[in-house]
Amino acid sequence: MGFLDKAKDLLGSEQAEGVSDKALDQGLDKVGEFADEKTGGKFSDKIDQGIDVAREKGDEHLGNE
Repeated sequence: MGFLDKAKDLLGSEQAEGVSDKALDQGLDKVGEFADEKTGGKFSDKIDQGIDVAREKGDEHLGNE
């Protein structure tokens, strides 16, 4: 088994999915906090909606339900 085969197997593993999920969630949380801070909380509802949509799209891309 070559290096690329091992990498493909690791990327498809449940452990990799957990890392991807965690990274996605943390990144989106930081983006939301940053946007909320910069707008003074004026658009919190809209930011939260956008983050939720981005999280759903990310989950679809990662193959999560």
